[in-house]
Amino acid sequence: MDFLFVFAGLLGLLFGGEALVRGATGAARSLNMSPMLIGLTVVGFGTSMPEMLVSVDAALRGVPDIAVGNIVGSNIGNILLIVGVSALVWPIRVSGGSLRRDTAVMLAAALVLFVPFSYGMISRPVGAVLFASLIGYLVWAYKSADTPPDDLDDVLPLPIWRALVWLAIGLVALIVGARFLIDGSVSIARSFGVSEAFIGLTIVAIGTSLPELATSLVAAFRRQSEIAIGNIVGSNIFNVLGILGVTAIVAPIPVAARFPAFDLPVMVAATVVLTALLLLRPSIGRITGFGLLTAYGLYIWAAQG
Repeated sequence: MDFLFVFAGLLGLLFGGEALVRGATGAARSLNMSPMLIGLTVVGFGTSMPEMLVSVDAALRGVPDIAVGNIVGSNIGNILLIVGVSALVWPIRVSGGSLRRDTAVMLAAALVLFVPFSYGMISRPVGAVLFASLIGYLVWAYKSADTPPDDLDDVLPLPIWRALVWLAIGLVALIVGARFLIDGSVSIARSFGVSEAFIGLTIVAIGTSLPELATSLVAAFRRQSEIAIGNIVGSNIFNVLGILGVTAIVAPIPVAARFPAFDLPVMVAATVVLTALLLLRPSIGRITGFGLLTAYGLYIWAAQG
């Protein structure tokens, strides 16, 4: 039954994220919002809603290891797993003036976590600073952005009432899916003697990253590298500054010793590798993608200890 809960939760998160993004992008197109603003806010927030709901729910229910593991594990999975799979589908070639800014913010967000993690607690003031940093980044990115090509031409405008229906369906599915995933994962962790931190870093993290995985794979199949990699970079920024910030504001999060000792350094290392690949190489090819997937497999094996 616990495995059925996990499976139902994953399905709910996948369907809910898709419905939420569909409603939000349809409404944004109808209102003639710029694609840049849509990508930074509506789509970025929409695909990160599973992480948000799971982490807040886990923190409120007294399982902080899943709340923290979900964020750290999602960022590691986004880089090593999703970028790796996307590069295997089609080599990733990305350029643009905003790339240095966005990767710098992603790396800074990862590094800044060492401070609260070393104290063993993410307090409400720290959460407020993280969330305020996200708002500042969004304002900066929006004001400094060049006029981008419209990558959402294939998104049909939706009447506002229909968009709101999709948004409501998506939010309900995400809430129910998050609850099922937490219930099943915690029960499995306790019955098999597996730590809640490991469950959060793996099953829960991958499950909440399904919207990002689906988006990046579709973009890779369509040979739209900018969308594929932009989805990952944006999601990693939202996860740390937005989701971890909001979760800490709702309920201060104790941080287990394993996170600053092992998992956070892996996340930072993966972030450095992705930043170097994007800025120093003309493309992320299939061989590199296979290397990223191999590194993710090694991390999962080492994380069990």
